[in-house]
Amino acid sequence: MSERRNVDDASQEASKEGEEAAAGGTVAAGGTAAAGGTVAAGDRVAAGDTVAGPATDPPGASVKGESAGPVSGGGVFVKGESGGGRRGHGEEVSVNGAGPPESDGEGRLRRQAAVAAVLLGLVIAAVAAFSTPWHLLSSGPPDPARDFTAAQIARSEAFDAASTLPGYLSLALTLIIAGLLAATPVGVKLVAWLKGPWWVRVVLGVVVITLFTQLVKLPLAIWGETLLRSYGLSIQTWGSWGADRLKNMGVDAFMLCLMLLVLVALARRFRRWWIPAAVGASALTVLASFVYPVVFEPLFNDFTTMQQGQLRTELLDMAKRDGVPVEDVLVADASRRTTALNAYVSGFGATRRIVVYDTLLKAPKAEVELVVAHELGHAKNDDVLYGTFIGALGAALGAILLFWVFGLVRRRTGVTGLGDPRAVGAVIGLMTFGSLLMSPAENLISRHIEARADLHALNLTHDPATFIAMQKRLAVTNISDLSPDAVEYVLYASHPSSPERIAMARAWAKLNGVPVR
Repeated sequence: MSERRNVDDASQEASKEGEEAAAGGTVAAGGTAAAGGTVAAGDRVAAGDTVAGPATDPPGASVKGESAGPVSGGGVFVKGESGGGRRGHGEEVSVNGAGPPESDGEGRLRRQAAVAAVLLGLVIAAVAAFSTPWHLLSSGPPDPARDFTAAQIARSEAFDAASTLPGYLSLALTLIIAGLLAATPVGVKLVAWLKGPWWVRVVLGVVVITLFTQLVKLPLAIWGETLLRSYGLSIQTWGSWGADRLKNMGVDAFMLCLMLLVLVALARRFRRWWIPAAVGASALTVLASFVYPVVFEPLFNDFTTMQQGQLRTELLDMAKRDGVPVEDVLVADASRRTTALNAYVSGFGATRRIVVYDTLLKAPKAEVELVVAHELGHAKNDDVLYGTFIGALGAALGAILLFWVFGLVRRRTGVTGLGDPRAVGAVIGLMTFGSLLMSPAENLISRHIEARADLHALNLTHDPATFIAMQKRLAVTNISDLSPDAVEYVLYASHPSSPERIAMARAWAKLNGVPVR
C-alpha cells in the first residue's frame, strides 16, 4: 500500500471503479499522500490522505467506485507456443502444465507456496498490528449537525445518493469482468488470435484486455463525470477528461505489461517461479513508489515552485521547526480540471515532495498552514516509506498467492499454465479480486494513519479552531459524505469522515485546555 495522502475524508476518493490492478501491490505501490479533496488527480486523491500507492486514477474528481485501470485495470516451461492446453510441436510441459490430474510434484509445489503465503501473511499482520497507531485520542461521537447547516447536510446526502448507484454498478461490473477473466475462457478468447513471440503476445494481450475493460466501463465513467459536473466538482472539457483517461490507461497498461512480462518469463523458466516473482514484485513496488512522483505525476499536472512570499516562508519555517527537511513546496495546477481542495506528500528520499492544489491557495493562510502541517505529519512519521514497505510485503504475498490460486483456475480458463501468454486475462482477473479483497484492510490502516497526521497538525499548530474551520471548508467544497454508511465506510473510506476529524480536534482542545467552539 504505498501512497498518496490527502486531507479530506475519502468518500469520493473511494471512487475506484473497483479496478485497482495490483498483484498484491503493482499499482499499489506508490508514495503519495494528499491532504484535502476527494478528487482523484493522477493518484487517487481522496479527501484526506491515503495509504495507497502510485495510483493511476485520472486527474479530476471521481465518483464512488470509479477509477481507471485494467480491470481495475502453476507455471509451465514451454519450448514453442501451445494452445488451449494441448501439446504442440516442440512443446514441453512441466509439472505445472495442464495435465489432467494434479501430479504429486505440482501438489507439493502448491503446498510449499501455501506455507510460504501463510508465514508471510502472519508477518504482514504482525507488522500492521504493531506499527499502526490504533489508539490516539478518544473523542466523542461525530455530530454533523453541530458544524454543518441543514442545507450543507442535504447537499452531501443528495450527492451521496446520486453517486451510490453508478458506484455500486461499477463495482459489480468490475467483479463480473474479473470473474469472467479468472474463471472462464473469456480472457483466452480475447487474445487467442494474437500472433508473435510469447512476449509480444503478453504485451498485446494486456493492451487488448485493458481496452476491452475500459470500453465496457466507459458509460459508467461518463455517468460519473456528468454527475461531478452537475455538482460543480469537475470543470474539465470532455477532451481533457478523455485525455486524462487515456494517459491513466497507458500508465496502468505499462505497469501491467512490465509485471506480466516478468511473471510469464519466470513461469517459463522456473518451477517455483513464485520465489523470484515475490522478490521482483517487492522491488517493483519500492521502485514505483520512488519514481512515481517525478515520472508519472507530471503526466497529469504541471508543478511549479510556490512563489516567494509570506506563505511560502512560513510553510518552510514550520517544516524546519517540525524537524522535517523540506527543500521545496510545489503547487499543482489542479484548477484546470476541478474545484476540489487538496494537498499531498509523495515519494521518499530524494523524490519526497509536498504539493498543494492551486485551488487550496484561495483558502485563508492559517488553513493552508494546517493542511501542510498534516502533510508534515506524514513526512515526519515516514508514512510513505511505511506504506511502501507494507506494499512491498503485500506484493510478495500476492505473487505467492497467485501461484497457489492459479493452479485452481487454469483448467477453467483453458490455458496450460502461467507460462502461456494467453493467461494474461486470468492473471489480471485474479489480481483484481486480490486488490478488492485487500482494500478494507488497507482503508482501516489508512484511517488510523490519517488520524495520526491530524493529531500531528494539532500538536504543531495548537490551533483547533482553525483545524475545525479547515475541515468544514474541505467537506463543503468537496461535498464529502458526512455520514457514510457502514458498507461504504469499509469499502471506500481511506480517511476518517469530516465529523470524526472535527470531534478529534475538540477532544484535543479539551485535553490541552484550548478554547474552541
